[in-house]
Amino acid sequence: MVTCARLGYKARYVGRFGDDLHGLLGIESLNSERVDTAAAKVVHGTANGFSIILVDSATGDRTIMWQRSDKLAFRPEDVDPVSVCSGRVLLVDCHDTMASTRAARCARAAGIPTVIDVEYVRPGIENLLREIDIIITSEDFPEQLTGISQPGQALRSIQKEYKSTLVCMTLGSRGSLTLLGNEEIATPGFPVRVIDSTGAGDVFRGGFISAWLRADDSTTVADIFRYANATAAMKCRKLGARTGIPNQKELEMFLRFGREE
Repeated sequence: MVTCARLGYKARYVGRFGDDLHGLLGIESLNSERVDTAAAKVVHGTANGFSIILVDSATGDRTIMWQRSDKLAFRPEDVDPVSVCSGRVLLVDCHDTMASTRAARCARAAGIPTVIDVEYVRPGIENLLREIDIIITSEDFPEQLTGISQPGQALRSIQKEYKSTLVCMTLGSRGSLTLLGNEEIATPGFPVRVIDSTGAGDVFRGGFISAWLRADDSTTVADIFRYANATAAMKCRKLGARTGIPNQKELEMFLRFGREE
């Protein structure tokens, strides 16, 4: 959401916050990035979800310790069709699969394309994936879901089973691998000095959506994923999940040179 906002698009968050200091700061932080939180709900008497992130200073890799109260779970009945159908594209994750499934169904019924950020196999994930047009996964997810170790074959299995238009797996510094129809598209990453990889996958997805919305008849799928890879690479150059997310001008300069300047 923040990535899309920095790249010039309107973004809305639909979810739940606790009413403690961390929850209030979370809302304020999104608002400061021009992300619309009007559809978000504050759950009174509940602590916000909280993460401790340990970053390896040598590699930029991170370990996340995360906790969220069950009271913050988003349920299918919490989904407001008006809120989730007010944009040009709907992005869901797999934390609350049943709610995400309902949201995706609402969007599809309204003619709005659906995108998922999926990292783990969770209960209900199969029903959710059947409502998704564009599936963007972590590197490990395709094998977890299909049992197939060869990446391209695993993506083909997912595409065949869930009838998705496009399936992509992110590969960290190696870029991404995408299946569109029968075509595999390998898009390399960008060589940068990685300070912190926290949030790189989220930024990749935001970069993808922004490039997709900006695309014209001359834009190729490889162009879109090059844009997404560049956005994620730029984010990794600074400490913090959002600090390094570029604006449109910064990203265009980076894409022009294809490396750090």
